[in-house]
Amino acid sequence: MIDTDTKSRIIQDFQLHESDTGSTEVQVALLTERIRQLTDHLRQHHTDAHSRTGLLKLVGQRRSLLNYLTREDVTRYRTLIARLGLRR
Repeated sequence: MIDTDTKSRIIQDFQLHESDTGSTEVQVALLTERIRQLTDHLRQHHTDAHSRTGLLKLVGQRRSLLNYLTREDVTRYRTLIARLGLRR
């Protein structure tokens, strides 16, 4: 899980306006942080099948949000994956 300081920092970095906490960019950034944490966990605990299942669900959810953003606004999508360091 993401601690509250990290979560608030990510929200501040990716929000579109002052009270934005649920835009696509914020959601993708939070999912990316959770995916990175789970990936590090799975490097140490190879046999943790439940965490691997959760990781795959998070990756699928992030992929769906990125597909939505691609359909809506390609420039926002490109800037987001550049800021997060994702490859596509």
